[in-house]
Amino acid sequence: MSKTLNEMQQEVDAYISQFKSGYFSPLAQMARLTEEMGELAREVNHHYGEKAKKATEPAKTVAEELGDVLFVTMIMANSLDIDLTEVFEQNMQKFNTRDANRFERVDEERKED
Repeated sequence: MSKTLNEMQQEVDAYISQFKSGYFSPLAQMARLTEEMGELAREVNHHYGEKAKKATEPAKTVAEELGDVLFVTMIMANSLDIDLTEVFEQNMQKFNTRDANRFERVDEERKED
């Protein structure tokens, strides 16, 4: 069964809440998010770019690193009292409005055939 974004944020909060240190400062979280983004970039480069992975490097996947980015994003959102579902809905509204005619649509391509 799939979880909602809100349920995932609650699960992350329950995980973090079990530790005395709790949530780190926003700046420390930003540093961690940046670190995870770097690891994601490295994996994308290994899988889709020209840079081969060294034999001594551990096997990781783009999905694993993207999962780490999502987890850290949820930690940061929780600590700043940000509802990611609400933010997602606002962003989709923005993109659907602002970018409504920005890119050629698949439907337009089919109409020409």
